[in-house]
Amino acid sequence: MNPSIDPSTFRQAMRRLAGGVSVITVGSGADRTGFTATSVTSFSAEPPRLLVCVNREASSWSTLTDYRSFGVNLLGAEQQDLADRFAGRSGEKGSARFFGARWKTLVTGAPLLEGALAAIDCTVEEVIERQSHAIVIGRIEAVDLGRWSDPLLYWSGVYRTIRDLEAVPFSAVG
Repeated sequence: MNPSIDPSTFRQAMRRLAGGVSVITVGSGADRTGFTATSVTSFSAEPPRLLVCVNREASSWSTLTDYRSFGVNLLGAEQQDLADRFAGRSGEKGSARFFGARWKTLVTGAPLLEGALAAIDCTVEEVIERQSHAIVIGRIEAVDLGRWSDPLLYWSGVYRTIRDLEAVPFSAVG
């Protein structure tokens, strides 16, 4: 990063980019874990691929590199508690984060959330390590289109819904 760019200013700039909230799940049984992410994006439709950015210091990183498969669970507006749990805000770690929700598997064995807007089952195709993070390219093995509802968003440092964004005066965003 350019040393003249203050990291705090960069973080403030990125908070102005609204992102959908996903829970990335890895592992199996007692060895399953996961994290909340807004850094998920479509990479290619043909062949189907997506990108996930992962902090290599995250507890889930080693499980992801061991299992080489993962689930991307797109969260609905009413699933903020799950986003908080997988972000570690409530103190749960590892497999304890999965309690209170229903999970299934499709092709790879990665845990997929029942009731997600969509659940995408992936294998790791490539990992590109840069600075503190890794860009993980996921090959899509299966997709479960869940229910249709408003997505959970992350914007300006807090969770939001589409309806929230309509009511937020831009002067209130910092």
